[in-house]
Amino acid sequence: MLRNPAQIGIVGAGFVADLYMRSLALYDGVRVVGVHDIDTDRLGQFCRYWKLQPFQSLDTLLETGRCDLILNLTNPGSHCEVTRRCLSSGVHVYSEKPLAMQLSDAINLHELAQEKNLLLGSAPCNFLSESAQIAWRTLRDFKIGRPRLVYAELDDGFVTQAPFNSWVSESAAPWPYQDEFEVGCTLEHAGYYLTWLVAMFGPVKRVAAASACLIEDKIGPNVETAPDFSVGILYFGNDVVARLTCSILATHDHRFRVIGDRGVMEVKDCWDNESPVVVNKRMAIRRRLIELPIGRRQKIAGPTHPKVSRRGAASMNFALGPVEMIDALREGRNPRVSADMALHINEVTLAIQDAVGGRAIDVKTTCPPIEPMPWASQP
Repeated sequence: MLRNPAQIGIVGAGFVADLYMRSLALYDGVRVVGVHDIDTDRLGQFCRYWKLQPFQSLDTLLETGRCDLILNLTNPGSHCEVTRRCLSSGVHVYSEKPLAMQLSDAINLHELAQEKNLLLGSAPCNFLSESAQIAWRTLRDFKIGRPRLVYAELDDGFVTQAPFNSWVSESAAPWPYQDEFEVGCTLEHAGYYLTWLVAMFGPVKRVAAASACLIEDKIGPNVETAPDFSVGILYFGNDVVARLTCSILATHDHRFRVIGDRGVMEVKDCWDNESPVVVNKRMAIRRRLIELPIGRRQKIAGPTHPKVSRRGAASMNFALGPVEMIDALREGRNPRVSADMALHINEVTLAIQDAVGGRAIDVKTTCPPIEPMPWASQP
């Protein structure tokens, strides 16, 4: 029986944990009951700031029996093992991305969740955001006609020249630059638009991709880092094709553009839950074909979801995914943030990340259609 409020345990008190805490504070129906981190100094600092109960071991946190859901906010290399231990203890899990660093590990986690009849979800959850849901609604209403092509950009600027050593979270956790560079911008960021694409167009059928590590000494000599550039061409079952680009070199660009038979839909930034969705119609004037320079912003009448103020590079509600899982448990339905989707996104992301020199593969995993949010479904 799910408690009211639902009780959440957090594993990992690093940089991103503050963003989750600020987002969870928007909801009355959830409560954080305990936190564990292997770094005892960081654990103490985080728990003092947020006035939370620290636990010195994961086992102690799990053995309390107080957690309805665990948020796995550890570093990426620990995601798989921490999630496995939580599922084995009979607790639902929402993990930061990626679900696992190896596809075989992600498959094992998926199977374990099924075996235990537990929910397993993975970030990112911004496909549940206002901007993503309005964009999806715009496509369902054929405001640009039939969609044909998508350009999704996740370029973050020349990050290695930024003063990242001075970046700290709200409770003073340093930005985990070593993880970011060793894991790579594709595994860290591709999901922000992959989840949009899968929600809107269904599962990816085939990937043609290339990746490269263009700056090899990001951390220091003799320290191997992941590709800092990738491009993936994604083929969907409805004949839509998308190009997804990730880099930490090219000028900052987070645009999402869908080209349709009658115009173009554009969203400026997936890291902003309220980023405007704009449609520019296409027309022929005399002997010229033009897209109208002034677009029309698309909106939804009525309330959507709680918003957070901008902190650092993003203005995202990180609790949309965990709260969706909790709502699904309460309502006895399948969650939009599902184990099937998490596994599928993991496979596609790894296919792009690991494509050094270029390759094409057929995607083996799939996921069922995702329902729009209720507030985005009304006429």
